[in-house]
Amino acid sequence: MTRADRSTQPQSGTGDIGRRRFLGYVLAAPTLVAAAELGPAPEARAQIPSPDITELLDLNDVMTAAALPTSNLITVEVNRDGTVSFALPRAEVGQGITTSTAMLIAEEMDVPLEQVRVTLADARPELVFNQLTGGSNTTISTYVPIRVAAAVARGRLLEAAAIELGAAVTDLTLKAGVVTDLVGRSIGIGALSEKAAGERTRQVSVELKPREEFTVIGRPHNRVDALAAVTGRKKFTMDLDVPDAKPTMVCRPPTINGTVRSVANLGEVRTMPGVTDVAVIPTGVAVRAETFGQCIDAVRALRVSWKPGTAEGKSDESVLRELRAAELPLGPPPLTPAVESTFTFHFRSNSALEPNCAIADVRPDRAEVWSSLKSPIVAQQTIAAKLGLPLRAVTVHVTEGGGSFGRKLFFDAALEAVEISRRIGKPVKLMWHRADDSRQGRTHPMATSRVRASYVGNTVLGYHQRHTSVSTDLGHGLGEIFTAMAAKLPVGDIGFSQTFFHLSQSMPYDFGISSRLLSETDKGFNTGSMRNVYSPDVTCARELVVDRLAAKMGKDPFRFRREFLRDDRSRAVLEKAAEAGNWGRPMPAGTAQGIAFHSEYHAVSAVLVEIDCRPGTVGRPVRDGVAGPRVTKAVVAVDVGLAVNPRGLEAQMMGCVMDGIALTLTSSLHLRDGYFLEASWDNYFYTRQWNTPPELEIIIMPGTTGEPGGAGELGVAASTAAVACAYGRATGTMPTTFPINHGTLSFVPKPTVPPIPPSPTDGLDHVR
Repeated sequence: MTRADRSTQPQSGTGDIGRRRFLGYVLAAPTLVAAAELGPAPEARAQIPSPDITELLDLNDVMTAAALPTSNLITVEVNRDGTVSFALPRAEVGQGITTSTAMLIAEEMDVPLEQVRVTLADARPELVFNQLTGGSNTTISTYVPIRVAAAVARGRLLEAAAIELGAAVTDLTLKAGVVTDLVGRSIGIGALSEKAAGERTRQVSVELKPREEFTVIGRPHNRVDALAAVTGRKKFTMDLDVPDAKPTMVCRPPTINGTVRSVANLGEVRTMPGVTDVAVIPTGVAVRAETFGQCIDAVRALRVSWKPGTAEGKSDESVLRELRAAELPLGPPPLTPAVESTFTFHFRSNSALEPNCAIADVRPDRAEVWSSLKSPIVAQQTIAAKLGLPLRAVTVHVTEGGGSFGRKLFFDAALEAVEISRRIGKPVKLMWHRADDSRQGRTHPMATSRVRASYVGNTVLGYHQRHTSVSTDLGHGLGEIFTAMAAKLPVGDIGFSQTFFHLSQSMPYDFGISSRLLSETDKGFNTGSMRNVYSPDVTCARELVVDRLAAKMGKDPFRFRREFLRDDRSRAVLEKAAEAGNWGRPMPAGTAQGIAFHSEYHAVSAVLVEIDCRPGTVGRPVRDGVAGPRVTKAVVAVDVGLAVNPRGLEAQMMGCVMDGIALTLTSSLHLRDGYFLEASWDNYFYTRQWNTPPELEIIIMPGTTGEPGGAGELGVAASTAAVACAYGRATGTMPTTFPINHGTLSFVPKPTVPPIPPSPTDGLDHVR
């Protein structure tokens, strides 16, 4: 459906997708296996299109359309024990999609949620574009196909039960995994799984359950993996017991992407306790040992001479000069009054809580890999090409991951593990050290954003933004080898990033003639799509300028936004955040409120925060014994159309607020002489527990479209911008450099040689 179609859907369910018929398949199999067919064709647009491109087509629409042709290859299987199995072709990295997926199946099949088993599918190249996890797209693109497959399975179970019980299908009910007839006879779906199985694949027609009959979708549920996570039973890559796969680490260069010139003591290190293998690889020197502690000892003992890297001699200052030289012009000076500002956003780390890691077992005729991968198809295809093996000889298992923030769109660790295993001829369990993640891992690129908004009286005539960034690596493409290769070509990479930028950056305000352009430069850094990609920077700059426009026109920032927002849905979340947060209440000097709005992927969000910038009164010491700014309150209002699991959405928004606080106030990487100074979480200042708002409220608005919108990244941009706006109002000076504390280095950098520093031994003294 188009955006206009979504926005006009009735809330009662009378126009819901459950009222339309869909095609699916019963597949030939020993037990019941059902799949979806293509969805119905989009309906005609009922409204005049908005002039903003994302109103017509956004990145999420492109990803959903790309996934649709292979949706019939995604299957739901009913097992003999009464459970229902589904191999999700996406990566669970903490966002809760295994839970929301299980909820879709439980709803459509009328089985208890605890009887649904959602696992992660191995790389399946036949899915083409349908196994990429990103862009808050999982629930949007799988919502209908999974429900259709489940509905096909439900229909077949009822047909099989009708034969077993000698009753008409219309006289049967399926509830809690049991089919019952009018006289009370019943049979479980496990007993029906073989009888309902198809001897041949055939097409069937189904009607999905209407919204007014939902009992699972839209109701809050705990994570299906929560107990396993908090009891330590959940299995991540490093928890897997793969035969003969021993701990492995890499001695990495002191500068970004440096390479080995020579190693002075290979023989000596090979004889160290526990060490089984040492090998020079393109990214450094690999060490395999009996324990990770022995790996660390060996890595620290290596004496390596290094060649220069791709960022040799570069610093924050030199990169900023490059960016300013690459900035696109804003156009001729306006003939009317205007607000113009330039903002700088420093490098930020893409590291997740789980270090980059992978297991690989490479043999002459085959290879097997285990890793948390958000683009496993292109990983499998790249590994096969690297090893010179046919694709069928390479198996890539997708494991659950401990966070991603875009990091796991790349398969650096998997490729490295494959290279090490191939060279030494043994299975390896590769783990990056925290210093590796910070200094050699993926980063959110440094960027500048220039904004000009012209106005006359109470009318905004035009808004122009020029975003200039160190090149963002989008080399994963749409998750398979052809778009991945295209995204790496000298011209293709520019086209890919420009398309990504324009299809993801919305203009929610009626600001007259509007333009947003991207310019990228410098490919010498390991960058990636950090959570929300361009939006936190672009939106933060825009919302700060919106505050300035409001001041120029003598208007309240909240009322100014409400006046210029384009639609009722957007105004509703803004009004709700302002109401719940008591916008405009009197506050002491040095404290203030900030409010911001962001829309993306058929969802809208507004965030109100309160900040305390008074010296020495709040928080924990950040530097020199002086307390830094503290966000004391945050209110988030979100409308995602239809929230499949409100509890999961609430958790996502909490994480978005923490991201926003970190991006605005504290977290960044400092580049000096070709390397980043940060070497672990103890000197990378992501939001700490004592810096989280004592008051935090998440408001999930009633469903407005009948279909899910994007949620995973939704709250980051608005949170970032709201904190920045609050800081500007509290201090009386609009911030233009982010994070705000970047200019003060509040830690002693760890050495680059040896490349792995010793772990701290005095605990919390290092996590301020």
